[in-house]
Amino acid sequence: MKERYVPENDDPRWPSDDKDTSSGEPKGAKGGGEATVWLPMSGLANGKTEELAVPKVTPESDSWFSPVVEVEEEPDVPETPTPQWSAFAPVTPVEPEEPEAPKTVFVQPVQPRQTEEPDWDQFDRGAATPTREHELARPEPLPQEPQRQEPQRQEPQRQEPQRQELPIQEPPRRPEQSRVEPPPPAQVPSATMHARPVRIEPAEEHFDSEATVGIQQLESPSEEPPAVETASAPKPKKRKRKVLLITSLVVVLLLAGMGAAAATPKVSNRLGLPWAPNAPKGDIPKPAGVTRVLHGPDINGVAPTKAGLAAALAGPAGAADLGTLTGTVVDAATGDVLWDKNSTTPLTPASTTKILVVAAALLSLDHGTQISTKIVQGADPGTVILVAGGDPSLTSLPLGTDSPLYPGAAHVDDLVAQVKKASGGKISKVQLDVSLFKGPTSAKGWDPEDTVAGNTYMAPVVPVMADGGRNDPKSDHAPRIANPATALTQKIAGKLEAQSGGTTTAPKDAKVLGEVKSQPLAEFANSLLQLSDNMLADVLARQIALAKGAEPSFAGGAAATLDVLKQAGFDLTGVQINDGSGLSDQNKIPAKVLSEILAVAAAPDGKDPRTAKLRPLLAGLPVAGGSGTLEKRYGDPASAAGRGWVRGKTGTLSGVNTLAGVVLDTDGRMLVFALMSSGSDQNKGRAALDVVAATLHKCGCR
Repeated sequence: MKERYVPENDDPRWPSDDKDTSSGEPKGAKGGGEATVWLPMSGLANGKTEELAVPKVTPESDSWFSPVVEVEEEPDVPETPTPQWSAFAPVTPVEPEEPEAPKTVFVQPVQPRQTEEPDWDQFDRGAATPTREHELARPEPLPQEPQRQEPQRQEPQRQEPQRQELPIQEPPRRPEQSRVEPPPPAQVPSATMHARPVRIEPAEEHFDSEATVGIQQLESPSEEPPAVETASAPKPKKRKRKVLLITSLVVVLLLAGMGAAAATPKVSNRLGLPWAPNAPKGDIPKPAGVTRVLHGPDINGVAPTKAGLAAALAGPAGAADLGTLTGTVVDAATGDVLWDKNSTTPLTPASTTKILVVAAALLSLDHGTQISTKIVQGADPGTVILVAGGDPSLTSLPLGTDSPLYPGAAHVDDLVAQVKKASGGKISKVQLDVSLFKGPTSAKGWDPEDTVAGNTYMAPVVPVMADGGRNDPKSDHAPRIANPATALTQKIAGKLEAQSGGTTTAPKDAKVLGEVKSQPLAEFANSLLQLSDNMLADVLARQIALAKGAEPSFAGGAAATLDVLKQAGFDLTGVQINDGSGLSDQNKIPAKVLSEILAVAAAPDGKDPRTAKLRPLLAGLPVAGGSGTLEKRYGDPASAAGRGWVRGKTGTLSGVNTLAGVVLDTDGRMLVFALMSSGSDQNKGRAALDVVAATLHKCGCR
C-alpha cells in the first residue's frame, strides 16, 4: 500500500485567495457564528493586496479540519498528482472564537515533485482565484449550498470555467485549466503559515473530477523548489468534444492532402491509379513466351557497295598510326568480300590467335564438355592424391560465391568437403599428380618475363591451379604465382589438416574421394574470349590435342588446332602457331583466315553446317565500350559511334595491334572485319583501329 503524506499538526493547506463575499462586516467583526479575519496577500499586480478569510476551528476536532482524516488509499478514487500553485506569503493561523459543528472530509496529501511551476502571480487576482477545471472540494456546509445529507451521494455544483491563456514563458498548461468564479468564502490559515498541497474529498461522496490543488511550501532561498508530478485526470465532456473536433479536422485535412497528391500525374502514375496519364487504355495483353536465341544477321538490309566502302575507309585505314595495315571486310549474309587490303599477308596476330583455338574446340568437342579435377585414395592409408585434369579455372572463393573471372567455375571447398565426408577426415598427406600435360611449361617465342612470378600475363602452364594462377581470385590484373599447382596442393592440404607430400602418379583404378567439374565448354570459351585469358587458351589447345589423340603440349595443341580447322574446310595458307594464347611473337596468321572463320560463325542460319557449331564464338566477343577487353575503348569522339555496335577480339604485343570481329552498319547489315597492324604504337595503334571499325558502323556505304 502506498504511504500518503499527512500534513503535520493538522495544518490546513487552502488556497489563500478566497474572499468572503457573503458578509459585509468590517475586518475582525463577528457575525453568524463565524469570525472573519482579513489578511494581506502579497505578490499581486501593481502592489495591491487581497484580504483573506480564515475558517473556524472546532473544539471537538481540535484541528482545522473535521475529525475524520483518511490516510489510507481510497480504492475508488485514483491518486492524481497535480501541478503546484505558486507560493503565497506565509500566513499564521488565527484561532477561531466559536466552535463549529464537525465536518467530515478526507485529506489526501500529494507529494510536491514538479521542479518548474507556473507563475500565477501574473494573473489578475482581483476577480477570481486561478483553479483547475477539476473543482476544489470545499468543506460543507456553505452558505449558498443546500446541506448535504449523509450518506447520500450528491454531485457538487460546478462553475462554468473561463479559459485563461498563460504567458509564453510559462510551462505548458493543460487545456482544461481555467479560471472560475470563487466559491463562497472559506476560512484560511494565518498569514504566518504557508499552505501545503492537499486533496480534500467529502466522505462517501463521488466527484466527476478529483478536486486537487497543489500549493508549494515555502523553502529556504538556497534550496531548490520541490517538484510536483503531474498526472492525467479524467477529462470533461467538453474536452472530449474538443479532441473529437480536432481529430476530425486532422483526418479531413489528411484526406484532402492525400486526394490532392493522388491527383498529381507523378503520384497517380507511380500508384497505377485509374486516372493516371499512363494508365493502360485497353486490356492488358496476355503474356507471350520468350526464347533467347542468338539469331543470324538480317539479310534483307541493303549491303554496302565496294566503291562506297573503299571511299569511306580511305582516310581511317590510311592513318599513319596504323603502321603496316592488312585487313578485309566481308558481307556475312553472302560471304562476299567488300574491302580488302593485303589480307593474305601473314602478320603476327597476338591474341587474335585465340579465335582459331576457340573455333577448333567448338568444332571438335561437345559444347557441354566439362573438365574434371579429382582427389583419389593414395597407396598408403591417410594419403590422398590430387589428380589434375587440365582445369585452371577452379576458384578458391567460398562456396556460394561465384567467380567474377570464370562464372560457373568449380570450387576448391566443394572438392575438400567431398573428401572429408568420404574419408571421415582421417587425412595425413596430400600428393599431386600433374602427369596429364607434357613438354615445357612455356612456349617458343614467349618473352621470359611473361612467366616470372608477379607478372600479370601468364603462369607456367600446368594441368591444375586455382583462379588461373592469380593471387587474387577477383582481379584479372592480379599477379600470377610461380608454381600454381603446388600452391593449390598446399591449400587443399591445409583445409584437410594434412601435409603436402610432393608429386606422384595416381593408380588408374584408385578410389575417387572427391570430384568437381568446370563450366561447360561454351561458357569456358566465353570467359576465355572476354578476358583474353592466356592460360585458358593454352589449356584448351591441350584439351583439343587430348580429344584428337595428340600429345597435350604446346606443339601438340597447336598441331591439333590446325588439323581441326583444315578438316572443317578452312584455308590455312600462311598460318603458323606455337601456342594457343598468341603470346608467341613467332605466330603468323593472315587477316583472311580470321575473317573467314568469323564469317561462317555470323552466316545466316542453315546456310553453312559449321555455323551452328561456331555461333558461340560471336557471343564471347567483347562489346565496344561495354565488356571485356573493349570495355574501356571507344571513348574518343572519332570512334564513339562504334560503342555498343562493334564486337571484336583484340590482340596486342610490342609493335602489334589487331582487331577482328563483327559490326552492324546503319542499314542493319552484318559486316565481318579483320584488321592487323604491324609496327604501330600500342595506344595510337589501338585508337586508329577503333576508328576504322566505327566507320564501318556509320557508313551504309553505297
